[in-house]
Amino acid sequence: MQLISIGKAHEAFIKPGVEDFTKRISNYFPAEWVIMPTPRNAGVLSEKELKKKEGEQILQLIKKEDWLVALDEKGKQWSSEGLAQFIQTRANESTKTLIFLIGGAFGLDEKVLERCNHKWSLSNLTFPHQLVRLILAEQLYRACSILRNEKYHHQ
Repeated sequence: MQLISIGKAHEAFIKPGVEDFTKRISNYFPAEWVIMPTPRNAGVLSEKELKKKEGEQILQLIKKEDWLVALDEKGKQWSSEGLAQFIQTRANESTKTLIFLIGGAFGLDEKVLERCNHKWSLSNLTFPHQLVRLILAEQLYRACSILRNEKYHHQ
């Protein structure tokens, strides 16, 4: 499982939580974060140009056989159990690499959205990207614990 995010490294107030949940996920599936820096000169680029540059960087990382889940405000929402079932289905189908992608400040370029296999919306609310990383890591861990029928989900 690969978790990709565009932006700065994990903020100090987020880093311990993200690292903890990522380590917990690794007890079920190998998991790693890839933090892609914002493209150079981002401040002078238009929103469209910035999304295009970020999209080009993302698409260079993604292999044809990867299963790409883009976090997108227009995506489908899942319950925790629904996310667990999705992960189980990917495992049953022997998906080599399952990637969860958090885009940049303005979202994802259309070419990336066209490439993705699934669009997932965490909520109708808007969250800071740093917080999305923590929520994503926690929800993936929760889904893994549901699959193993462990008590974390109902603590």
